[in-house]
Amino acid sequence: MNAPVTPETTPIPRHRVLAKVVGPKSGEAVADLDRVLTPDALLFLADLERRFGPQRRILLSDRQLRQDRFDDGELPGVPLETAHIRNSAWEVDPAPKALTDRRVEITGPVSRKMMINAFNSGATQFMADFEDASSPTFANMIEGQANMIDYTNGQLTMKTEKRAYVIGDNPATLLVRPRGWHLEEKNVTVDGLPMSASLFDLGLHLFHNGVALASDGRGPFFYLPKLESYQEARLWNDVFNFAQASLGIENGTIKATVLIETLPAAFQMEEILYVLRRHITGLNCGRWDYIFSYIKTLRNHKAFLLPDRAQVGMDRDFLRAYSLRLIETCHRRGAHAMGGMAAQIPVKNDDAANDAAFAKIRADKEREVRAGHDGTWVAHPAMVAAATETFDAHMPGKHQIKAKRQAPRISDEAMLEPHDGTITEAGLRTNIEVGIRYIAAWLSGRGAVPIHGLMEDAATAEISRAQVWQWLRHGADVQLADGSSERMSSTLYGRIYDEVFEALQTELGRDTFIAGRFPEAARLFTQTATSADLPEFLTIPAYEILEA
Repeated sequence: MNAPVTPETTPIPRHRVLAKVVGPKSGEAVADLDRVLTPDALLFLADLERRFGPQRRILLSDRQLRQDRFDDGELPGVPLETAHIRNSAWEVDPAPKALTDRRVEITGPVSRKMMINAFNSGATQFMADFEDASSPTFANMIEGQANMIDYTNGQLTMKTEKRAYVIGDNPATLLVRPRGWHLEEKNVTVDGLPMSASLFDLGLHLFHNGVALASDGRGPFFYLPKLESYQEARLWNDVFNFAQASLGIENGTIKATVLIETLPAAFQMEEILYVLRRHITGLNCGRWDYIFSYIKTLRNHKAFLLPDRAQVGMDRDFLRAYSLRLIETCHRRGAHAMGGMAAQIPVKNDDAANDAAFAKIRADKEREVRAGHDGTWVAHPAMVAAATETFDAHMPGKHQIKAKRQAPRISDEAMLEPHDGTITEAGLRTNIEVGIRYIAAWLSGRGAVPIHGLMEDAATAEISRAQVWQWLRHGADVQLADGSSERMSSTLYGRIYDEVFEALQTELGRDTFIAGRFPEAARLFTQTATSADLPEFLTIPAYEILEA
């Protein structure tokens, strides 16, 4: 009896599916291009795009339809059609040995030196981030893939005038975060259209390294970002099934952790675990993007107005509820419940500030481990030890999946409860300044940027501009520095923006200001923070001018 013919199994003639490399507009040569984008790799990428690209586009249109309903008054909730999943007994497949103990994971961009330092940091895992911590220049994306190949082959080294960088004897386990479903890789086309950046990033890593990593239990392992529905998770599962069959990897070898960093996905955690149950090991609290998604999803609802970002913490209201529901859901289904990012970095030449940064790390990680999280994230190698010590003190085992604890019942209403607090001139000023600083760095090719003692990524800029938009949209009361208050308006925004713009130009000097792409960054921030409709993602218009 013949197997049914489906889009995932139908063979496509090889001569028809070669992807085309169009390269950056700048015309600059990209190192390692021929080594990464081999003819066979391009065939594999084109096959992925032709099989799964159409469904990706349908799911993206579904996002817009869902947002239209939210804008019209509907609130996020659990899907009615999946009650049988939530009410039945099942668990995800067991995690492999390399992902059993995940107490401290470090994240960072895919540049060579940062990867080596992350592997040697003492963390249990390292997430190489093609998404929020990397600026997606074509050179950066290709360098990251070349670094992955060298890591897999034991050749990831680097030599400078000062020292040689090599990976030590007990490196962190590699996980790779591809870009999200909403993003495209414009430098590679299939049938004349840019291919999915998600399929590009994941496909190249699997093609070059999947078999070798699977042979010795090192992978291939992934983090999946910015999912909004279980249907999007199911598409990833289809990709995994096809890739494993194509490459001769045993089904179920690919393992993924899903970042719950959108508000709609937080109401579908069980469904996401279920559709990926052969391939998933856990969920992660992607809390910075989650704040952005909360604002974006509920943008038309004044009742969900948020205060200054500094007042929106994980210890209360919708963030606490989401963290606790994630823990309870994961443990009931045999999966890891990973905590969120601690963005603090060491502070040089200021002992008091440095001590405060480490104290914040320890307090945040103690909250997580006591709540039941099985592991956490840090952004800097120097913070690994503090996070590890905290988890070691409160989690003697490799995880807390089977630990007996009283799981609080988290209502859907609690998942939406906004933080109380104030909206201040200082908060507005910080959003504008930090947003512009980050976008300028991103346009200059850097995705992980130290700003005011924190390692910031794209989520920072998204929160910053979304908060400004929300405050403008609803005419929020802003407490001014002199103690008075003023209704948020384009006039108030313009005054603070002008002051921040001038201060940055004075601080950096005109030549550095222009060369660092600050004028472009400032224009882009204002466009995405003050437009009539809130743009879905800042990185989409930013990508259009990245290599212009």
